[in-house]
Amino acid sequence: MNKKIIVFLLSFCTVFLWASSFPITKIVQEQFTSNTIGFLRCLSASFFLIIIGKCNHIRLPHKKDVPWFFLSGCVGFSLYMMVFNSGISTLTSATSSIIMATTPILTAIVATKLYQEHIKKIGWISICTAFIGVLVLLLWDGILSVNIGMFYMCIAAVLFCSYNIITRHLSAKGYQALEIVTYSMICGAILLSFCAVQSVEFLLTSDVKHISAVLYLGAFPSAVAYFFWGKAMSFAEKTSEVTNFMFVTPLLSTILGFLILHEVPNMGTFLGGVIIICSIVVFNLKGK
Repeated sequence: MNKKIIVFLLSFCTVFLWASSFPITKIVQEQFTSNTIGFLRCLSASFFLIIIGKCNHIRLPHKKDVPWFFLSGCVGFSLYMMVFNSGISTLTSATSSIIMATTPILTAIVATKLYQEHIKKIGWISICTAFIGVLVLLLWDGILSVNIGMFYMCIAAVLFCSYNIITRHLSAKGYQALEIVTYSMICGAILLSFCAVQSVEFLLTSDVKHISAVLYLGAFPSAVAYFFWGKAMSFAEKTSEVTNFMFVTPLLSTILGFLILHEVPNMGTFLGGVIIICSIVVFNLKGK
């Protein structure tokens, strides 16, 4: 099979699985709390990633790097999932995914300070317009306090940006993408283990539908998707061939939110979303 077709299939499957996590999380929240969802998702994802890792012969981390994996697990999974789950409980799948789509821009801004990477003038203009799009989302209803979920989701975007920076540091140490996500996920599960007892209680009282949804979140958006993403990166000639697919996530989330939860985004979501996505596209293509 042609490499470009493989990259396309792997990348699309990845963003589809990531997009599905937005409406599926809202379904799970009918019977689970934000913290227990985070723990069960990290725990189940860890098991699946260990199996995938064993099949791909990943190496054990060096002892001196274990604190780095706990840090990446903390910001990228344990804290991130707690904040993400809290935010999405009051937002539509479309709005949540649009805010999270700003993560690559946030990562690029931080990278300019830490790694002296250059952002062109048009890139900074794109950053400003993306921020305007976020303000449209936040202020469309006229009362910021009503949109507290957006505040949580913005924090989630910052946390995932931090995870990206830490994984870049671990990559520079010679770790592969699958090794980084596997050990970070395991550390995230350990950090959320204080929710273990409560999670078991919820599992015992929940129906098959919600338990299956939790397992889906751990197995597919958290484990399989990251594995596909790493594979797509390994086949691609340019990183942008893969990362450009992230622009499709809000569209897929909106469609899945409508099909699964019958969510209909308001005009603020459409307007702010168009501004943000256009800004991200211009930034990725012309700003760096």
